[in-house]
Amino acid sequence: MGKAKKMRLRKHQSPPYRKRLKPAQALTSKKTAEKIATNRLQASQKPTIPFCPNDRILLIGEGDFSFAHSLHLHHACTALTATTLETRTNLLAKYPQAAAHIRTLELAAQKVLFSIDATKLGLPIPNGGGPAIRKAPWDRIVFNFPHVGGLTKDVNRQVRANQELLVKFLERAKALLALEATVMVTVFEGEPYSLWNLRDLGRHVGLRVEKSFKFDAGLYEGYNHARTLGNIEGGGGWKGEVRDARTYVFGMGTEEI
Repeated sequence: MGKAKKMRLRKHQSPPYRKRLKPAQALTSKKTAEKIATNRLQASQKPTIPFCPNDRILLIGEGDFSFAHSLHLHHACTALTATTLETRTNLLAKYPQAAAHIRTLELAAQKVLFSIDATKLGLPIPNGGGPAIRKAPWDRIVFNFPHVGGLTKDVNRQVRANQELLVKFLERAKALLALEATVMVTVFEGEPYSLWNLRDLGRHVGLRVEKSFKFDAGLYEGYNHARTLGNIEGGGGWKGEVRDARTYVFGMGTEEI
């Protein structure tokens, strides 16, 4: 066959099809993809302490102040302001153990504020904290296990109430952040908490979940999960420290995939 005829035939031939993987190659490729997915999952589950000693940290909704106490005593955080919605009298009635934590924090010149409403942070009203909250842009604003309490047995109404709490909190917190700072919200895994749709709540106020990770209570020596209703005589059978929980880190950066 002449060279010219061969050239004409080549022009009319179909383009080469994509090379198919042999069974062994396909299996290897699948294993690689699974390994990558596993590595990503493991990375997201590695113990994470998202605080540095010099971070200006604002803690919202503290229970017995054991989290703030642990950050200062065991993680050398020295620029803490820890707040609670309770009055000092009510808080100590609910959690008598809080007295020692508060004393340690105050003796170390760490601020402890009472009657602070998470939805009014920084506003010039008594339960907004005023200048004590507005004074500095914060590097980390943290709300661990937010909850409005048992307002109703209706799941949908309870979900909406918690969503409203978080949207108002995120709006106020966003206005108080330093450059490249973050807001962290920790909630338990599963329902009803998954129904709150935290990522969408963040987007609603212009914040994105930059990353999330497993909350490991064991990393904070001395920390105990405090129930909204207060201590249970005998300790009870319910322990928040052993339940699966996750921390969502909101910021202005790229959203987590």
